[in-house]
Amino acid sequence: MTNMLRFTDSHCHLDFNALSTQLPQLLKLCQQAQINRIVIPSIGPENWHKVLTLAKNHSTDSLKIQPSLGIHPWFLNNLAKNSFDTLAQLVQQQLNNIVAIGEAGIDGVIDKEQQNLSLQKSLFEQQLSLAKHYNLPIIVHHRRSHQHIVPMLRQKKLSKGGIIHAFSGSYQQAVQYIDLGYKLGIGGTITYPRAEKTIKAIKRLPLTSLVLETDAPAMPLYGFQGQDNSPLQLIKVFQTLVSIRTESAAEIAHTLEDNVNAILPAQSAAV
Repeated sequence: MTNMLRFTDSHCHLDFNALSTQLPQLLKLCQQAQINRIVIPSIGPENWHKVLTLAKNHSTDSLKIQPSLGIHPWFLNNLAKNSFDTLAQLVQQQLNNIVAIGEAGIDGVIDKEQQNLSLQKSLFEQQLSLAKHYNLPIIVHHRRSHQHIVPMLRQKKLSKGGIIHAFSGSYQQAVQYIDLGYKLGIGGTITYPRAEKTIKAIKRLPLTSLVLETDAPAMPLYGFQGQDNSPLQLIKVFQTLVSIRTESAAEIAHTLEDNVNAILPAQSAAV
């Protein structure tokens, strides 16, 4: 079914040790699986340069590795005060090599633990402004924070929109993001039978609103709990999506690629 099709993993942390220690072999297997593009979102200052270097050293004509620069909401409490300024300078320097801002967003679960919602909102707003300034899309992390994120996206009105990473909400929530010009990142969540609300939403939503992702090495698929996830699992996510939708596998695959192309610049990092 997948022999003639091509795929993009729109969210994969290739720089994390679980994946980076086996990169050459892993990327070779990705190419054999027709995965032709992997987007690596960064999480903060400690991995910005690793993401950029990995993309530069391993991106090829047949497998583009595209980095994104941002500050993840999980890691704000120990963040240096000048971190956003450093990010803004690095984005300016690397404009030709990056495809988005992120991973950025708001996490309601972390807020309960760290009591830092105002800080999360401030850093997210700054990163939205950075994306707007450079006409870049943004990769949005969300968890129990829909009520905070949607108004901020609506206010900022990014022309390129972005990707709502690891979408697991309702149809009504999905439509709000789609109406604002965002695509929904569809990953391992749909392989879990208990994810009925999200599966029902994915059945109803326009195919033009979806992109594939793995979030590897996190978010293992159903049946693989407790194991590191892999970008190779993108094919299983795709096959699950095909089983949910009514369109042919070929139509779904081609539309998903068009969807990514509509948001992310086509060029890879410099090789």
